[in-house]
Amino acid sequence: MFAADFSALRTLRDLIRYAVSRFNAAGIALGHGTLDVYDEAVYLVLHTLHLPIDRLEPFIDAAVLDHERQAVLAIVERRIAERLPAPYLTGEAWLRGRRFTVDERVIVPRSYIAELLDEGLEPWIADPYAVEWALDMCTGSGCLAILAAETFPHAQVDAVDLSADALAVARINVDDYGLQERVALHQSNLFASLPPARYDLILCNPPYVNSASMDALPPEYRHEPRLALAGGDDGMDLIRPLLAQAGEFLQPGGILVLELGHEQAYFEQAFPHLEPVWLSTSGGDDKVLLLRQDQLAAS
Repeated sequence: MFAADFSALRTLRDLIRYAVSRFNAAGIALGHGTLDVYDEAVYLVLHTLHLPIDRLEPFIDAAVLDHERQAVLAIVERRIAERLPAPYLTGEAWLRGRRFTVDERVIVPRSYIAELLDEGLEPWIADPYAVEWALDMCTGSGCLAILAAETFPHAQVDAVDLSADALAVARINVDDYGLQERVALHQSNLFASLPPARYDLILCNPPYVNSASMDALPPEYRHEPRLALAGGDDGMDLIRPLLAQAGEFLQPGGILVLELGHEQAYFEQAFPHLEPVWLSTSGGDDKVLLLRQDQLAAS
């Protein structure tokens, strides 16, 4: 048995190749910001070496020092041994080009709603300056609340979560973006602890994973707060009371944008009387839906 000799890993290219091989051999699960092991390896190597994560080419053949090599090898082994999502190892996640602080108190930001905010939710919202009051329900890290505040420059945004731990992380991110005057954080079980309000827009990326899917989650996803993922037998445990109450908190003409992941069939079984608009995203046409205030008020 010979001790491993890593001295041949002399450049970033060598370290990335090594990480890709190790990740493939270990069968790590992805989906927390990267979709293939190469991107995962590049991100972890560049972050660990304090290099810009979007500029690999100038550094790809740069030699690494011994302590740099050891730091990269250590984070690669942690990624494999602990099955921690990369953002929990680095303390940051990137969504639509923006950086957010994260740790195991919140799920890693990944929402198709963020894509739709890039487009200002057109054509459903014709004028972004006309949105005066918005709500991000189940805010987690606060990422969607922050993106909404950037998308709708005149809007005040309420960001709501049941978890005090999640709101502590959201506070860091709201402060980092200097949005303390426009994004208000509330600890509440859905609308229960909110003051009376009528929102132009409600966003919600809730816990919606059905029980069978929860049981099948890879280890990486089990590091995330169960409270933020598990939606009960059919994934609709939180969505039922949300839809029952949301109409009272929307302005006439207001809209609810709701992310459901892979649960379209369960949604349609639970709410056969509703006829939402399913919005197109990079994940398909069945991941995010839109409901108007009049639909919710009548349901």
